[in-house]
Amino acid sequence: MNTLLKKCLAAAVMFGSLLSISALTPASAAPNDDLKGKNVVLVHGAFADGSSWQKVIPLLEAKGLHVVAVQNPLSSLDADVAATRRVIDQQNGPVILVGHSWAGAVITQAGNDDKVKSLVYVAAFAPQKDQSINDILKGKPAPSWASALQKDSGGYLTLSTDAIIHDFAQDLPVAQARLVAATQGPWFAGCTDDKVTQPAWQNKPSWFVETEKDRMIPAALQDAMAQQIGATVIKVDASHVAMLSKPTEVAAAIIEAARATK
Repeated sequence: MNTLLKKCLAAAVMFGSLLSISALTPASAAPNDDLKGKNVVLVHGAFADGSSWQKVIPLLEAKGLHVVAVQNPLSSLDADVAATRRVIDQQNGPVILVGHSWAGAVITQAGNDDKVKSLVYVAAFAPQKDQSINDILKGKPAPSWASALQKDSGGYLTLSTDAIIHDFAQDLPVAQARLVAATQGPWFAGCTDDKVTQPAWQNKPSWFVETEKDRMIPAALQDAMAQQIGATVIKVDASHVAMLSKPTEVAAAIIEAARATK
């Protein structure tokens, strides 16, 4: 038998062995990243809409999670909570409820739904009982972007394009930040006085993505709120819109919460 024929036979035997091993490998040996049966409900904040999660959604779906982004009216805490609860009600199985910015107040209230098993705050407010956003900010110096707020005839606020580029989304390319400015959701000014009545974090495990370059909600304030609610903290070197500038890190925090959810 010549050398070439011997090599071919040896290769065939090895290939057959590998196929046999593969056939005997149990399904349990597959990666444990499949999180099918669990739902992630994403809630956007002020000056945004559901598309703000566009970079995070595919990363979550790749792990087998079912994902829905809420479209909030941004007209009051009650209205945003109602919109979020409608989406929660449509889910089959446990829900990981995620809120960005103002939506931290929304998930704090809406998270009392029995389907919600854990909360994830992303650069968000985490009010205590009978506390509003204005209560949280009381006594603190006004941020530089406050003067850039524009109020329309209905009392809804938007941020100037300049404030979006330099304070809201300063770590995005300017062209992308301009898109954020052009598509922002106006936020009713009265929302800042709406109070949470029953904080869900009192009874649900929480995670908190702290954005260390945040010019909207300072990192120190985020950290104080995270400590108050006993959240697991993940720090990200990002602006206020970490879900757009650092989607991999934000998705990883949500996936961590999903894995811990029973």
